[in-house]
Amino acid sequence: MPKEKLSVHAVILAGGRGTRFWPRSRTRTPKQLLNIVGKTTMLEQTVARLRPLISADHIWTVTNTEQATAVKRQVPTGAKKRVLSEPLGRNTAAAIALAAIHVRHAEKGRDALLAVLPADHYIEQAANYRKIVNAALELARNPGRMVVLGIPPTRPDTGFGYIERMGEALRSQGLAVFAVRRFTEKPRQAVAQEYLDSGKYEWNAGMFFWRISTFLDNLKKYVPKTVAALEKLAAHIGKSSYAAKLKKIYPQLENISVDYAILEPATRETGAPSVFVIPAQIGWSDIGSWAAVYELLAKNHGENVLDGAVRGHAIDAQGNFLWSPTKFIAAIGVRDLVVVETPDALLICPRDRAQDVGQIVKWLEHNKRKDLL
Repeated sequence: MPKEKLSVHAVILAGGRGTRFWPRSRTRTPKQLLNIVGKTTMLEQTVARLRPLISADHIWTVTNTEQATAVKRQVPTGAKKRVLSEPLGRNTAAAIALAAIHVRHAEKGRDALLAVLPADHYIEQAANYRKIVNAALELARNPGRMVVLGIPPTRPDTGFGYIERMGEALRSQGLAVFAVRRFTEKPRQAVAQEYLDSGKYEWNAGMFFWRISTFLDNLKKYVPKTVAALEKLAAHIGKSSYAAKLKKIYPQLENISVDYAILEPATRETGAPSVFVIPAQIGWSDIGSWAAVYELLAKNHGENVLDGAVRGHAIDAQGNFLWSPTKFIAAIGVRDLVVVETPDALLICPRDRAQDVGQIVKWLEHNKRKDLL
């Protein structure tokens, strides 16, 4: 029997604020729209990795009204008309569902395959990544199957979600595929160490593959009110009434991640497994903080990373990340610092406290310093 023809579309989630990358990351220019690692932005790198597999007019980007204009400047011409703006953030289940009904409309009601991907992750091995994406899409052709990419953990990190896998269930294009037993969010240090030692867990990188019908059927099963609301919106796509309906309907959607909404409940069902993971050794990093940028860029232990338009010089200094777009940076006798300068702000913190930069953003919000947000 010949394979069913299914178009492939990418859904890039690009609505985050990236608060841990303040002062560079701001409301209108968040982490994914900045050149955090390399000369191009995180969003541009995400799109470039996909282009050999997916045409520009099949690349959809979900963002928000503050960032939509900047996003359209960064995506290819064919993808500009595929930028979708959320009137407010309702987490990943709603964002993916919004894209799903738009893709279905573009396909004139036909089913299609979706690759759902974050906009702000670093992947070193692009060719190997595309091979695994192809295998995941092939697996997801089967109605009812949901596929996630799992990153083999390298440390007991408490900031990531974990995927527990069962024995090898399938193979796709020569790659091992495992049924998922369960998802666990951000475990305690001791538990994360147990997961690492067991060899049965992968990090959840937030990369998902499924049919539109599979996704919406599961969403209808577990979060029915969200699907019902979006189906009302779907009737207005392409019409002058769309913007007003979007603004009215979107706040009604449940504020829940796709992991909690459908993937975790699906793994608790009895019967044949429906959620599968492909381990992906692709040189991945979520680049979650300035410390993570340092770890990517430092070629040797303890070296200083002086980044930005103007570099600088360090004497008797080790392990520092120093960034400025305009100033020469001189560092003497300092260790393991993050220093990031913008025209209106200066961040200074120990590298091991880089995860706490978001607390500065919360303070700025509380004190209504919109000029720095």
